[in-house]
Amino acid sequence: MTDKLICHCIGVTEDKIVQAIREGSHTLKSIRESTKACTGNRCKELNPKGRCCSDDIIAIIRREIGNDKDTNFCGKK
Repeated sequence: MTDKLICHCIGVTEDKIVQAIREGSHTLKSIRESTKACTGNRCKELNPKGRCCSDDIIAIIRREIGNDKDTNFCGKK
């Protein structure tokens, strides 16, 4: 487990995202609903990567559930 910050706008850690996945959140939409991650609007300013954390969240979902299901609702594959 890691306390690595994933969503810099809201302050959501990787641990919180993994916990949500283990509790049944398997899509970006459900992660947003359960953790509020990826709901901020200051990504370019606060995230060191200068972008939204959605790709990072999708990568964590795929790593944790171990498949290539469509895990997002942002139009990205």
